[in-house]
Amino acid sequence: MCTFVVLTERLRPVGGTVQTDIDPRSLIGRKAFDRNGHKIGTIDEVYLDDATGVPEWAAVRTGLFSRDAFVPLEPSDLADDGLHVPYERALIKDAPDFGVGRHLSPEQELQLYHHYGLALPPPPSSDRDFGRLAGQED
Repeated sequence: MCTFVVLTERLRPVGGTVQTDIDPRSLIGRKAFDRNGHKIGTIDEVYLDDATGVPEWAAVRTGLFSRDAFVPLEPSDLADDGLHVPYERALIKDAPDFGVGRHLSPEQELQLYHHYGLALPPPPSSDRDFGRLAGQED
């Protein structure tokens, strides 16, 4: 459901769930803080929703020799000092570890939604019929 995106200078700004005018590139390298203002780490990567292209998750490096923890961008707030994630540091560090730099499967994303107690997003609506075989007439 989410695609890892290598953010380069050629990537145009994309509307996001944190703010409508956020450029995903601006998140890379920013600090992330938990609900109490404690530093979690630094944002390494941003994951875009496959259907909408909207930034949905950030991978936060939690320490020099630690792994990246996925945090949701939807309930988070972006401020001048960094990304403020409305969860306790312990919950964030206990998030499922899927590695980084590759596509998140729908099952992995579902695990993240459950971990953070988030409501599942509605399935993408489609007005196209994908059930018909090519060359088949109505």
